[in-house]
Amino acid sequence: MTATLEHNPLQSALIGRQPIFEIDQKVFGYELLYRDGNNNSAQVLDGNEATARVLVNTFCELGFDQIVGTAKAFINMTDSLFLEHLYEILPPGQVVLEVLETVKLTPELIQSLKKVHGQGYLIALDDFVFREEYRELVELAHFIKFDVMALNPVELERQVNELKTYPLRFLAEKVESLDVFLRCQQLGFELFQGYYFCKPEIIKGARLSNNRMSLVLLLAKLQQENITIPELEELIKTDLALSVKLLRYVNSAFVGLPKSVATISQAICMVGTDRMRQWASVMVLANFDAKPLELMRVALIRAKMCEEVCQAESIPSGPGFTVGLFSVLDAFFDCEMSQLMEKLPLSEPIQVALLERKGELGMILENVMAYEQNRWDELTERDKTLPLLRNIYWQSIGWTDQVLKSFR
Repeated sequence: MTATLEHNPLQSALIGRQPIFEIDQKVFGYELLYRDGNNNSAQVLDGNEATARVLVNTFCELGFDQIVGTAKAFINMTDSLFLEHLYEILPPGQVVLEVLETVKLTPELIQSLKKVHGQGYLIALDDFVFREEYRELVELAHFIKFDVMALNPVELERQVNELKTYPLRFLAEKVESLDVFLRCQQLGFELFQGYYFCKPEIIKGARLSNNRMSLVLLLAKLQQENITIPELEELIKTDLALSVKLLRYVNSAFVGLPKSVATISQAICMVGTDRMRQWASVMVLANFDAKPLELMRVALIRAKMCEEVCQAESIPSGPGFTVGLFSVLDAFFDCEMSQLMEKLPLSEPIQVALLERKGELGMILENVMAYEQNRWDELTERDKTLPLLRNIYWQSIGWTDQVLKSFR
């Protein structure tokens, strides 16, 4: 098999990732999704070899540490990628090779998968629906992925019960709500993939608890546009934990100040009021221990991406950071976004962006979320937006990982 690439694949490849959670909502791995950025469809340029080359080159360029850290990397594989052993350049143990539902189940493929298994790679069966002729395939697998949107509850339960005798881990795909997450838990699923963690659990008529209300009020005060340095200092100093975390962050190597600071006032003077206000807001949200860490990671990645897009388009970047960071406030507080906006003195463009996804900031946020969720075809002004988002996406992930490390 040969392939001729007429351009540098690293300049056009889109690599997205979607988290896979354990029951405790800690990240177990990421599914890595590939698309040729010069093509409007999910088709690759020159078949399987081009896909393999681009994936491998991109991983070498970015590094597995930046892409998935210590988590597992789930990667879609075709028949040819298995049969020609093109997966062997990827690290066994950390990689889960997904057998797509479109593969042709031949004796050659089964033999190849036996070799894959023996080499220490983990195998997942993607979008799986069990039939008797797949039993030999099931015996080689470590994970079974079920599309919970494609199977009705009765059929899903039947499929799971059919396979419970095998030493498998069941993974539920397209889990978009808490109800589905809980139902899959009851069926015996251990792993979950979807954006349910970014959505609020809203109970009609319920009010914010006193603890959460105090945090909202603290966020509100931090967002006051005319806040002075003494006011900001006093506000931060009233929360001892916030003060300590903020000073630790400001003095970290990641921020890179020329000299260490010992007081909040020094920090504000050296970093600036706007940046200190942003990071105090981040610290407030970071106190939500009941929420998965991935929610904080999503908020920071969106904030950084929105900020970078604003800078590229010569728009004030501070509001962009706020819009990205606050885009998951409803999930943090399990509250309607409109209810939160009543309590937060945000500017009208920020409120319109968060509530209606309109205006310059709303369009930027919508594009950032589309890229994050691998909905690349939905980007507005795609020819202009796609290259920019592609360039800042992984930078923002790396930046976010450094920020989260500095919190510890």
